Amino acid sequence: MSHAGASSTGSVLGVDVGTVRVGFAASDESGSLATPLAVLQRAGPGFWEEVQALVMQRSARLAVVGLPRRADGGEGEAAAMARSFAASFSQHTGCSVELWDERFTTQQAERAMLSGGASRSKRRQRVDAVAAALLLQSWLDRSSAPRR
Repeated sequence: MSHAGASSTGSVLGVDVGTVRVGFAASDESGSLATPLAVLQRAGPGFWEEVQALVMQRSARLAVVGLPRRADGGEGEAAAMARSFAASFSQHTGCSVELWDERFTTQQAERAMLSGGASRSKRRQRVDAVAAALLLQSWLDRSSAPRR
């Protein structure tokens, strides 16, 4: 699978899909650094309008949606939900979507926020955006690595 080069204009969004909340992160214009952006309630009224606004604000050219695989690499119900969300995301925004293995990003985000001293309520509010930034950063690092 080919990755869009850093020379393309616009940012890349990272998307961490949960059953209740969806975390978003965005890359910088150079495509080298991911930053947590927002957490949106999936069931909220106007959810897709808010997502469209994020895509437009960031001039996003691509969304990297986390694909939660099981530890053995297989896919379960959460992966099916992420695939369905990715299709809806593309349909609602017109943005290209790529799925990316996101195993353990939420746990990594929790640990990073805990070590940073974030309170429980702050962690709950931000963990999905931090997880989105971690998965996007891993995608950015991989896509900028020299090909062999």
